[in-house]
This record gives sequence, structure tokens and C-alpha cells, in this order.
Amino acid sequence: MTAIASTTPAAPDGALALDRQAEELGPGGDLAPEVDQEAYRRRMQRRREVQQQRVGERNLEKGLVLVFTGEGKGKTTAALGLVLRTLGHGEHVAVVQFIKGGWQPGEARALERFGEALHWHALGEGFTWETQDRERDRQLVQSAWERSRAYLADADRKLVVLDEINVALKLGYLDPDQVLEGLALRPPLTHVALTGRGAPAALLERADLVTEMKAVRHPFREQGVKAQAGIEY
Repeated sequence: MTAIASTTPAAPDGALALDRQAEELGPGGDLAPEVDQEAYRRRMQRRREVQQQRVGERNLEKGLVLVFTGEGKGKTTAALGLVLRTLGHGEHVAVVQFIKGGWQPGEARALERFGEALHWHALGEGFTWETQDRERDRQLVQSAWERSRAYLADADRKLVVLDEINVALKLGYLDPDQVLEGLALRPPLTHVALTGRGAPAALLERADLVTEMKAVRHPFREQGVKAQAGIEY
């Protein structure tokens, strides 16, 4: 992924200095150079002090824009972890799936037990090579986006997941400006996670967190292993 300049505020210089100290002190274990226990203990004591200062310096609370993109597997899975965590804190969540919709994945069935705390909408009809109808796909994406906008503006939803929206953007079925306008509708403490390959530069610039999944090895590609329940769906 090419480096993208962020439009989000930078951490203060003091916090960045603490970050550098933490990196220099390291995580400990066999990575630390000290041989004797007392010297190691002093290093880790200093590391704890720096960590406590780092946490104290960063006390801002805000709704975050989180982007999971890249060619590797795990983008939707990461967002689903946020869904489960948020529900576990008694908050309400909405999931809108773009593209997907021709099947019911295991996570949708498992999360049904949360009832009205979770609103789940699979509003696509499958991959482009299955639907074979660009205009129909475009209409479904726009319909899914209108549903998404309503959830983004809903203060009752602590987290909104827009699954595979990056793919809809990449295919040209949705304009990045539409998405940026929708993100601006959120109440101050509402988080939104956007998943899928090919996230556009404008979205990466707006995001508070960007994780790029890197494909190192995949059983489908290298071993001919089919999509399996519990792993892919």
C-alpha cells in the first residue's frame, strides 16, 4: 500500500517522544540485552513507567473510522471481532453487507441470539461473476448505501460495519464522496468499520485506523482447498 497522508490530528510531540522511548526499551523477554535479572528488572520497570505515561497522554475519546483492506484474508473477520466485542459491552450494532447476500454465513446465524441489539442486512446478490448484471449490482449497492446512511446517523448504534463497501467503491458502484459525506453524519462516539479490498485513497486519508491484510499463503490458491464452513463463511 502506498503511504497516504492522514487528515486526522497528529499526536503531540511529548507522546511521540514516549513512543520512541517505548520502542527503544523494547518488549522484553529474550529480546532484551541484559543478562542478569536485576538489570532486566530495571529495564522493564522503566518500560512500565513509559507505558503508563503513554496511556496518560492519550485520553481522547471519539468515534473511529476503521478500514480493513488488502489482498489477504481476515478483513470481515476483523470487523466481526469488533461486532462481538461491542455487543458484549451491551451496545447496539448494525452490519450492512455490500456484494454479499447470496448465502447466510455462520456469523449471521450465531449472532441472531443478540436480537434487536444487532441489525444485520445482507443486501447484495453475490460476486460479479455470479450476478453478471452491472446495473442490477449498482442499484443494490445504492440501496445498501441508503440503509447504511440511516445507521451512520443513528445515535443508538455504537458500531456500524460496512462489509465489502471497499469493493463496491473499487467497482465504481459507489462514489467515495458519498461515503465521506455519510461518515460525517455520525454522532461523536459512533464507530464505523469499512472492509474489502481496494479501499480508495480518499477513504484511507479520512480513516483513524487502517489495517492492510497481506496475503502470504492461502490454501485455496496453493493447495486447491475449497471454501469451508467456519473459515470462509
